[in-house]
Formats: sequence, structure tokens, C-alpha cells
Amino acid sequence: MAAALAGPVLDAGCGPGHWTQHLTDLGLDVRGVDFAPRFVEHARVAHAGIRFDVGTIDRLDAADGVFGGILSWFSTVHHEPEAISAPLDEFARTMRPGGSLLLGFFVGPEIEAFDHAVVRAWRWPVVELSRRVEVAGFRVDETHTRATGGERPVGALIGTRR
Repeated sequence: MAAALAGPVLDAGCGPGHWTQHLTDLGLDVRGVDFAPRFVEHARVAHAGIRFDVGTIDRLDAADGVFGGILSWFSTVHHEPEAISAPLDEFARTMRPGGSLLLGFFVGPEIEAFDHAVVRAWRWPVVELSRRVEVAGFRVDETHTRATGGERPVGALIGTRR
């Protein structure tokens, strides 16, 4: 996905910034945003020279159509099904047409909550999460799932902003 990106990229829910750094190392203009101040503090120290901001992916501090790509690697997993449209709509608002979205998520046969780290997370059927992403304004181009013994099944969805 990264090879095809043009323009600024957002690592939405960047955590400690390791994926932001990876994308920067690939030559992309990347900034990170995370809700947890401790993650952002760590990212700023560990990855000097990259912009990291404290903020919510539900209301991004960015102009309409500014990003050429958004990485949301397991950043929406704590959003309840009724609230998942908030970040997806923000991704669509802030991304230019033709921009790419890469969304990581937990896979399940139905939408269901489970205990994860400190707070509840959600599993999604690929078809249902794809539908929600399409409703937000993206074309779903690819989905990938992986189930490894003893680990939670995970998925990745790649979409293009219509």
C-alpha cells in the first residue's frame, strides 16, 4: 500500500509511533495522532523529527481532503458498532479522492465484544466491516485475514477514497 501513496499520510491511532517511523523511512510525509498522551510522549522521544499529536480519530484536526493515505492499524477496535462510523467518516472527510486506507481489525463470525488489554474491543465479520467502510465513502479493494493457532484472528482491509 505504501508504495502507491502520494501526499501526506496519517497514522491514525499511532500508539508508540513505530509504524509512523516505518512509513517515514519509506520516504513518506507522515504524522501520527493518538488519544493516549503517554503514547504520544513516547513517540516524540523515540522518533524525533516526526510530528505526533494527541487527539481523537473521531474528530481529526485536519482539513478536508488533505491526506493521500491513512493507516489505522487496530485503531478502531475499541469503537462500539454504533460508534464505528465516527472515525470512518473522519478518514473519508480528511482523505482526498483516490487516497488509500489500510485498516487493521480483529475478525469474528459476528460483531462481538471481547476483553482486550484494558478496555473492551470488537471482532468484525469482514463483510460487515467492509460494508461500513463503503458507507463512509471508500471502495474496498482488498481484504486479508490470518488465523494463527493460539492467537486472535486478524484482518486487514485496503480501500480507496471514492
